[in-house]
Amino acid sequence: MLDYLFRVADEPPIALGHEPVRYYECAAADAAAPPAEIDTELVGPGGILVSTPLLPQAPAESGETRAHLVLRFILEDRATSMLRNWVSESDRLIVLSDLDRLPVGIREEWGQLLLNMLDDVAQVPEGDVKWRFRRQFDADATRQTLFACATRFGEDVQASFASYVMLRHHEVAERTGRPDDLATLGVLLTPNYDGSRPWDTTMIRTHGASGLTEED
Repeated sequence: MLDYLFRVADEPPIALGHEPVRYYECAAADAAAPPAEIDTELVGPGGILVSTPLLPQAPAESGETRAHLVLRFILEDRATSMLRNWVSESDRLIVLSDLDRLPVGIREEWGQLLLNMLDDVAQVPEGDVKWRFRRQFDADATRQTLFACATRFGEDVQASFASYVMLRHHEVAERTGRPDDLATLGVLLTPNYDGSRPWDTTMIRTHGASGLTEED
């Protein structure tokens, strides 16, 4: 919504009540626009290009499925979670903004993918840990969102996930040659086994040069 407001802010004013017409004109233009070029190898071999309008023509959550609500639940987790001492409310807003950039048109598909991944990682022998990962880039390849599901949460899983996010951030920055422009958001979902909620959400965000050495 904010992106749309900035998009039309410099256009001539229109009569009260006619804003929906302008919105759907912009949405139709988005739907007709050709896909942007992007280096699909940024996510490794097998990366695919998915094109969806920035402005949806169907209302958000029109699917009314559990899958479409997954991202909303994740956003609410981050909006209400406790903050560690070195994390500010401004940091929280940046994370929420990054996460909310996942286009509305593909949220149901991604939600179902995450539900399938959560179910998969839970089907392992006790004591083992299974991971599932998916990555997504904005068209300009300056924002990377990394979703992961793991069998359980613990200090070892948290440390492994943090290292994975840092490594993927470093690799993309090296490939694009624009480390200062890149921001990476990692979202980790782990099954909750006490019955209070379906999963627990952990996030990590990094931006700019990673500082990693070849040895790292």
